[in-house]
Amino acid sequence: MAISLTFDVDAETGWLGEDPAYAHRLSTLSEARYGVTRGLPRILDTLSRHDVKATFYVPGHTAELHPDAIRRIADEGHEIGHHGHMHLRSDAIGEAAQREEIERGLEALQPIATPIGYRSPSWELTPTTLQLLKDHGFAYDSSLMGDDRPYFHDGLLELPVHWSLDDWPHLHWKPGRGDAFTAPEAFLDTWLKEFESALEERRHLTYTMHPEVIGRGHRMALLDRLIREVSERADVWFATHADVAAFVTS
Repeated sequence: MAISLTFDVDAETGWLGEDPAYAHRLSTLSEARYGVTRGLPRILDTLSRHDVKATFYVPGHTAELHPDAIRRIADEGHEIGHHGHMHLRSDAIGEAAQREEIERGLEALQPIATPIGYRSPSWELTPTTLQLLKDHGFAYDSSLMGDDRPYFHDGLLELPVHWSLDDWPHLHWKPGRGDAFTAPEAFLDTWLKEFESALEERRHLTYTMHPEVIGRGHRMALLDRLIREVSERADVWFATHADVAAFVTS
């Protein structure tokens, strides 16, 4: 079976794209910055230790603000995907703003990498976004949930995701919302159960993570265990999304 480990390196854009007023909320932004300054190096070190390549979806603003951190991702052989520019939700902006998000994101990433895949901020894709992706020559998208296998949606390859396979709903607490944390063992058990299902069906599986979430000390141990346990149980191809797209369309 094939597993893709994917990481959304939102950093400050995850909040600034939601509301510019977050620029004055230093505590919230500090957690976002932690994802790049501490979480991302931990992730890269762990992937290197296991010789696993992953896909990192990066907003253009993150690449502009933290170019050395994003360049390290590319230098270590990982894929960089497009994740907007200011992490603006497609369903909340018009066509002109959506086009600007894609084109400014491409421009910001270009000095480091040329992305062939896209993931919409907050996994909200609109028909306008889809057409813009085709117009700009993207090979695939990873934002929809219409299957748990790769499929084509309106002519574009889709590498599907799901909230249950995202670390954010399980492990992130948002001030004022009162989310509860999932116990670490319960979180890992959920992901391993999905692995077992995918293995039985011999299908592709995408896990989605955020450096400020999975990159905290004890949670990195969970990622390390996940990689070790699935590798011991099966012949796993740890594939970037670009690898999977090339395989499906070959």
